[in-house]
Amino acid sequence: MQKKKQSSTLFIIIAVILVILIAVIAFFSNRIAPVPEGTIGNTGGNLNNRGLFCEYDGKVYFSNAYDDGALYSMNPDETNIKKLNNSKAEYINAGGKYLVYYQKGSSTSGTGNIKFVGAMNGIYRSKLNGKNAVCLDDDPSGTLLLVDDYVYYAHYDTDTALTLRKIRLDKKKSQTLTDYWINPAACLNGIIYYNGTGDDHYLYAWDTGTDTSSTVWEGNMWNPVISGDYIYYMNVADNYRLYSYSLLDSSDRVLTEDRVDTFNVYEDIIYYQANSSTEPALKRMNTDGSGLLTVADGNYTNINITSEYVYFTGFNSEVPVYKTSTFGPVYVETFDAALNAAMENMK
Repeated sequence: MQKKKQSSTLFIIIAVILVILIAVIAFFSNRIAPVPEGTIGNTGGNLNNRGLFCEYDGKVYFSNAYDDGALYSMNPDETNIKKLNNSKAEYINAGGKYLVYYQKGSSTSGTGNIKFVGAMNGIYRSKLNGKNAVCLDDDPSGTLLLVDDYVYYAHYDTDTALTLRKIRLDKKKSQTLTDYWINPAACLNGIIYYNGTGDDHYLYAWDTGTDTSSTVWEGNMWNPVISGDYIYYMNVADNYRLYSYSLLDSSDRVLTEDRVDTFNVYEDIIYYQANSSTEPALKRMNTDGSGLLTVADGNYTNINITSEYVYFTGFNSEVPVYKTSTFGPVYVETFDAALNAAMENMK
């Protein structure tokens, strides 16, 4: 009888220990490591071009158009390409130990001839290796930006239409910040710069520390991008020509004669698509407007920039993906490393 009691007590002790261990493992597996203070998940120029590429801590994370937009990583020189997961990713952000991205359309999983397709739209957080993906918000969303531990994003639902929302990476805090649309692409030092979309196209600043907005300049702009002390933007009142606005002295300067469809800024270089019915072209120039040259004749979009290469596609085309050196001589070729990696993964 005594032995039975001892066995029963031992069983209870073991069971309690197992429950505690499971609780501890669950707690730490769901725990989110803090993102370094000052984190900005991607550049404004990339995010205004769907955020298909994101460079962070010596790696480039990208949506591989040759593999239905699946999430990949590589070195900036295109070596060591790896498939991370099957998410059709855009608006890719990186910070700390995590990737944040919008998964668009269906997601395909499986190997060989056995495939499973499921609708998994939404904003996702994963580890930098693409594993442990967690949905943060499954509603339709637009541009999203990681600022420290929070994701700021354009949120859509049938009741409120487009609003600005934020959600913490651990999903424990979320908040609707506005009842109108804000494009949260351009950010510096915790301040998101955006243009008005209602009665005006002024330049506004959203302070992510206080979640309050203020007017910076009563201009007439679209798709602002910040680089250093300057805001680069398309001037709505001047046929969408590219301008720069100084945050230091409030001076305003025209940079192009061309009407601009889309553009991207990286350090002291600007790439932009010139709108023309007769001579459309992707062009490159310095941020002061000098050194203008043609990269490729024709209509291009999705201009994403890394430290080594500029990537872009034809208008209304996902493939081929073209590239040229970011700072070096212009030599346009196709992104064959991504194609080869996709073909290898499809075997």
